[in-house]
Amino acid sequence: MNRHLRKATVVAAAITAGLLMTACQNDSATSGGSSSGKGTKDAAAAAVADSSAATKAPSGSKSSASKGVSGTFGNGTVTYLAPGKYIVSVPGKDDQQFFVAEDTEVYGVGTICGDAQSKVDAPCTLDELETATKKGAVNADVRMQDGVATLVSERRAAQSENGTGSDTDAGSGSRDTAVEGINKGKGVNGTWHGTVSYLAPGKYTVTEEHGVAQQFFVSEDTDIWGYGQVCGGPGVGEGQQGGTQCTEAELESAAKKGFPAEVKIANGTATTLNDTP
Repeated sequence: MNRHLRKATVVAAAITAGLLMTACQNDSATSGGSSSGKGTKDAAAAAVADSSAATKAPSGSKSSASKGVSGTFGNGTVTYLAPGKYIVSVPGKDDQQFFVAEDTEVYGVGTICGDAQSKVDAPCTLDELETATKKGAVNADVRMQDGVATLVSERRAAQSENGTGSDTDAGSGSRDTAVEGINKGKGVNGTWHGTVSYLAPGKYTVTEEHGVAQQFFVSEDTDIWGYGQVCGGPGVGEGQQGGTQCTEAELESAAKKGFPAEVKIANGTATTLNDTP
C-alpha cells in the first residue's frame, strides 16, 4: 500500500514538472518570437532609411558638385535666381545656371558698378552684382569652372553682340578685363588732377572736377609723396620735391576719406602720386 502511494506521488510530481517546463518553454518562445519580430522590423526600417539617405547623398556631395559645367559664355545676359545663384542666357543655347563664390571676379562698366565712360573696367562686389541683376538682366560674359563662376564681366553697350556663346575659354564675345588689358599694355596713360578715392585693395579712382572717375592701380613701384594729405606736411621731409614718401597703407587710409592729388598713370598703373596741400 505504501509502495503504491509513493509511486503515485512520484508520477504526479513528474507530470507537474513536465507541465511547468512546457509552460516556461511556451512563454520563452512567445517572448523570443516577439523580440525577434521587433528586431526584424527595426532592421528593415533602418535599411529603408539608409537607402533613402544614400539616394539623396549624391546631390549634395562634393563629387556631384565637381560635375558642373565649365567654359566661357560670351554675349550673354545674367539674371538673378537666388542668393549666390544666377542664370546666363546665350542666344542659341539653353539657359545655364551657375553659382558665385568669394573668389569670383566681377567687373562692371556702369550697370553692375563703375562708369560706362571709363576706359578701365571697375571691380565690383558680389552684393553689387546681386543688386544689379535683381533689377533686370545684365549684359555680361561668364567664365565658369565646375558650375561656379570664376569671372562675371559686364559688356560695354558699344560692343558688337553678333557672336554666340562658347563653351571654351575663347568665347566670341569675350574681352579684356582691367587686369588683362594692363597685362597686354592696353591700360590708360596720362596725368590727372582730382580727388583720389579708395576702390579696393590696390585699386583707386581719381576724379577731376566735372569729370569722370578714372580708375587706376598702384604697385610696389608707385612713388607716393605726401604734403600733409596722405602723410608728412607742407614742404617737409627729404623726399622728392620736398614731400615725404608715404606707404601704401597711408595712401589707402587717406583715400578712404578722399583727398586731392596729382596722379601720373602709365598703362593703368600709377607711377607717381602727389597729394595736393
